[in-house]
Amino acid sequence: MGSLNHSLVSGRIIGLLFNNERLRVLPEISLDVSQIDLQRFNLKTKDELVPDICVYLNSPPMPNKEIEDDILSVSQMPDLAIEVLSPRQSVEELVMKIKAFFALGIKSCWLVIPANESMTVYTKPDAFRLFSSNDLEVVDEVMDIHLPVKKIFW
Repeated sequence: MGSLNHSLVSGRIIGLLFNNERLRVLPEISLDVSQIDLQRFNLKTKDELVPDICVYLNSPPMPNKEIEDDILSVSQMPDLAIEVLSPRQSVEELVMKIKAFFALGIKSCWLVIPANESMTVYTKPDAFRLFSSNDLEVVDEVMDIHLPVKKIFW
């Protein structure tokens, strides 16, 4: 469950990413993760994970209009998963979720903490770079994304 700050920050990130024509941004899409056992990550879910924001470099999964009206859960993993901490979540919970994302083949993950205006960009489960409101921009070298920090938090 989100909050006002969670929604504001998520919306700003989506808006900034949406302007990049090589990216396809999907908020709150359900990922089918039945191919791995999530118990090792101590997550409460079994068959799906829902990142706050998914980013695809190539076309995201699209429904086949002749067969179905919509897709409820996608098996094609995004290139980037973004989690925005809400007041009812713990950082540890989201770090475990990020480890699961990497196990699924996602290339980059961000952990955004609105309360202290910080973002951690993970390039591997144990390799990350921290950005704060003191930085000019957030840089994700894996995805070749540069976002101005002031437009995310202010």
